[in-house]
Amino acid sequence: MLAEFIKQQRVKRNMTQEYVASELGMSRPTYLQIERGKRELTISEAKKLASLFDMSLESFLAEKEPKRNVSIKKEPVKKSEDLQIRVTEKNLDKLKQVLLYILNKVGCKPNVGETVLHKLLYFIDFDYYEKFEENLMGATYIKNYHGPTSVELGEILKEMQKQGEIESVKSQYFKYLQKKYLPRKRPNLDILSAREIDHIDNVLARLSDKNAAEIENYSHEDIPWKIAQNGKPLSYESVFYRDERYSVRNYGDEL
Repeated sequence: MLAEFIKQQRVKRNMTQEYVASELGMSRPTYLQIERGKRELTISEAKKLASLFDMSLESFLAEKEPKRNVSIKKEPVKKSEDLQIRVTEKNLDKLKQVLLYILNKVGCKPNVGETVLHKLLYFIDFDYYEKFEENLMGATYIKNYHGPTSVELGEILKEMQKQGEIESVKSQYFKYLQKKYLPRKRPNLDILSAREIDHIDNVLARLSDKNAAEIENYSHEDIPWKIAQNGKPLSYESVFYRDERYSVRNYGDEL
């Protein structure tokens, strides 16, 4: 399938979606429709992609890579060349206020323990990035057995307990003992925009009734978690490859 071939060639060359879209003179959402097989290429666009991938138009349309003799010279890898997960902005103060907002809204629910908090923050952050192509909190989430886990949350919870902003309690949820956090103050809503609050409310309405096992299993099917390596950060950019079950953005309106 040509759409899959295009994606393979782009990834193989470490080209971003933004870069290829700009070379074609279109927006990234429009380009995504091409990679998903939902938009046909024009002849002009096919020629540009063939040139971008350094192959003839005939080879490109036939989905065949030209054979080349390559001589590889081994060089030591410099630390500056290591691949990193790009996060455009990290706002840990906003993370604190979002956490307080969550705890004030749903923290009293018996299912909302520490595990559920990690997943709610993950979906708030990654859904927002898919919708608006910018970070809300920009926290770092790693892949582990229990699903996406915020790297920063542990230290933030300790700091907020010391400052008397939250308190930790142990509770019994069915046969399991869980750690819960209850708010001792209200969030500073001046830090959160109306759009951000509306977005958080939508995520909470959709997911805050799930217990730890349910939201873990749900997060395991989301593309950012599925394609990440164990113990490594999840890529925000991967939200643009979500399927219909997880995607929260209406790409059709942007064509």
